[in-house]
Amino acid sequence: MSGTIQNRDSFLNKIAVQLGRDTPLSNVERPEWSYHPQDAVLKNADADELLEALKTQCTKIHTDLIETNKAGLVETMRKIVSEYGGGPIITWKDSRFDEYGLSSLFNEIWPEENVEIHQWNPQLGKENIKLAENANVGITISDITLAESGTAVLFNNHNHGRTVSFLPLKSLILIPKSSIVPRMTQAARMIREKVKNGEHLASCINFITGPSNSADIEMNLVVGVHGPVNAAYIVIEDL
Repeated sequence: MSGTIQNRDSFLNKIAVQLGRDTPLSNVERPEWSYHPQDAVLKNADADELLEALKTQCTKIHTDLIETNKAGLVETMRKIVSEYGGGPIITWKDSRFDEYGLSSLFNEIWPEENVEIHQWNPQLGKENIKLAENANVGITISDITLAESGTAVLFNNHNHGRTVSFLPLKSLILIPKSSIVPRMTQAARMIREKVKNGEHLASCINFITGPSNSADIEMNLVVGVHGPVNAAYIVIEDL
């Protein structure tokens, strides 16, 4: 079902009156600022320098970072999942896994090793959430990665359940090297361009910075409070 907008004009007219205007403003132009400090961070950094910035930040957000390429990805994932305690595993339903050569790992290697693995299935409805709750490892893919903060940006949709990234005990996020940008500034622009171009975007976009943590109590940082207690970024060389 598509939503409808009701009483928009009357609502905007009331706001205009409160602001001392007869009618709402129209054709509002975006202001042009003379200084753009948000563009200064890592402004001229190349892909390798962005990766180094991401590595540094991962040491601060308690996140493992492993570099690999397509040829070594299967063994890299086998190793980290083993270190994280094995299955059960839940993954998105995503064609990029096949593009990275992970079909044999998901469909043959792990099942033959008795590692339980489930793929998000929209037809299962809430059963997916139960599988995510019982999973030891959740595997997703970053659509945009922020070097400055060590943040993975995940576009959720009917095949990319958001619970895969925060209900399992451990989170494993694949990071295409080409997805790394300096900071939130570039991510916001990329998302805005997608909207401007009429691309369909998920209603939920998650910005994930390492494992769950909280410093609410006397500013003492505690990791693994309300989500994954461990997180790993696997950076895939794709440039």
